Parts: sequence; structure tokens; C-alpha cells
Amino acid sequence: MRSTIQMTLLGLLPLVAAGCTASEKRPAFSPAPTASVQARGETAAVGTANADAADDPAIWRNSADPAASLIVGTDKKAGLYVYDLAGKQLSFIDAGRVNNVDLRDMGAAGIIVAASDRNDPLRAQLALFRLDPVTRKLTPLGKVAAGAGEAYGVCLYRDGASLQAFNILKDGTISQLALDLSSAAPAGRIVRSMKLATQSEGCAMDERTHRLYVAEEDVGMWRFDARATGSTTPAKIAAADGIQIVADTEGVALATEGGGDGGYLLVSSQGDNAYAVYRLGDESYVGRFRIGAGRFGATEETDGIDVMVGDFGADYPGGLFVAQDGHNTPSAQNFKLLAWADIKTALGLK
Repeated sequence: MRSTIQMTLLGLLPLVAAGCTASEKRPAFSPAPTASVQARGETAAVGTANADAADDPAIWRNSADPAASLIVGTDKKAGLYVYDLAGKQLSFIDAGRVNNVDLRDMGAAGIIVAASDRNDPLRAQLALFRLDPVTRKLTPLGKVAAGAGEAYGVCLYRDGASLQAFNILKDGTISQLALDLSSAAPAGRIVRSMKLATQSEGCAMDERTHRLYVAEEDVGMWRFDARATGSTTPAKIAAADGIQIVADTEGVALATEGGGDGGYLLVSSQGDNAYAVYRLGDESYVGRFRIGAGRFGATEETDGIDVMVGDFGADYPGGLFVAQDGHNTPSAQNFKLLAWADIKTALGLK
């Protein structure tokens, strides 16, 4: 995330991409049409005040009782929170400097939560937890080595009964780990590595198509083949061109709908407090939106986002979108909750 001083300068001066000439300067705010959508709720603020602390959310949907679904969110200075859909803090676990978070419901193995552990900036680790839907608390399972460098982003990949993880290191290295949760202490091994040229963080996994989407902050969005035997060469989806995405390219989330490759890719356009949306099928751009001021306030400088389609109760009947709020003045940072149906309506999506 950019500092407040950097963002102030961005509001006054045009963004200049690395390697761009003066004639190729990008505007600080995109001139593209940007819809406005209001949040329907928000979480309690994280405990670390006066700092860039809240970072990334992950959604668990309770299929038996959708209104009892949960949100796990990181305070990257302190640990992990669990919230309900009313935004109430249900529990907190001191995990230190954990940056991004993802989860998968593994059936009999439970709900597995993974966080990119950057407590040692020279030695990336994947911190693993189990989320109890009854007590609504996280239990630490252990840590798995994830390569040399600072852990930044993470997303999980469920392939049948197996679970893998992609740890995005700050320098753009992507470590793909095969996880073993059969013993008391989790184990993992790096099965391959991929690389983007510069600082990268956000990622999301489409298990239907075995596609991994990764955000390179100053460059844009990339797609990889997630299969361990697949190509390690990425395909460019979108550029941080100051139009669709204003750098930083940050949080990444997938609203998967129907079979095949239906649904949408959502990307946090951090530089102008907006979110770009792409159709998953052909990866075409469909529009952008901003969370406007309302009862729960707007969002600014968003880092992590998550979205899930489905019934989440009366307030979120068609799906839930969660976005980190980098300001949330006068309180500490938090997460805003939106109805996916409201976003689709604002963008004219079917």
C-alpha cells in the first residue's frame, strides 16, 4: 500500500510508469466511467491504530446457515480476526506479521486457513490454521517453509482431495507448495516456482479452469497455468495503464458463476480507490466501480478484496464482496461489506 504522503502527491501529479517517457504519463485518477456502489456493512476496526494494518479478507460461506457465514481478516502488524456478517469481531489470534489470507473448506479435514507469514523477511513461511465454525475461532496448525524472501500474497488451490498453496514473495517469485495435512504438524514442499519481474502480491485461483491470477503492482494482471506440469510463462490480462487500473494493482478476487469459466475477475485499482472488473470467459474488461460514501463510508487505498457468489442471508442474497478500507477515519482500518447483486446492477451485468 502507498503511504498517505504518496497518495497526496498522486492526487496532484500524474503517475509515471517505470520506463515511461513524459508523453506516456498516466493520470492519477482514471478518466474511465466508474460506477458508485454503497456498502451494506462493515467490520469492527482492527486493533492496530494509526497504522497501515488491515490488509486482506477471506470469506467462508456456511451452506447450512448462510447468514452465519464468517470473514477472516488480517491485521498485518498483529494477526488474524474472525468476523460475522454484522461485522462483529468474534475472535482474534496473535500470529504476528501475516499479510494475506485465503481459506478452503476441506470437508472432513475442516476449514483450512492459510496466511502469508512475513515475520522473518528473509524466510517466507505459510502459516496454517483450522477455523472452527462452531466456536468461530482459529487454531494454529503450524508453518511451512515457502522460499527465500519476504512472504506477501497467498492463495489456495484445491485439486480434488489435495491442497496446494501459492505463496507470492514480495520480489515477484511465486512458490507453488504441495501441502500434507495428514499429520499433527503440516508439511509442504515447493513443487515449482514462477516469476514476475517486480513487486507482486494479490492472487486468486479458479479451480474450475486451473487458472492462477496474480497482480504485479506497478504493471498489471497476469494469468498462470496452476497445474504443476503446466507452463510457467504468464499471460497478460490487463495493464496498470491509468485507465482500467491505476497502480497499485492490489487485491484480486473471483466471482465464479455457473459452470465452465463463467463469472468475473475483480481487481483493486488502489491508485484511484476503485475496482476493475473483467469477464472470466474471454478476460474482457466490463467496467469499474468505486465504493461511495454512505452509511458505512467509502473505501480508499484498498489492499485485499474477496468475493463469493451465493446466498449469504437477507442482506447479501446474491453474494458477498469484502474490501479493505485503508482509511476508515477516524477509526483504525477495517473491511467494508457489499452485496454482489448491487455491484452487478451498477455495472449492468447479467
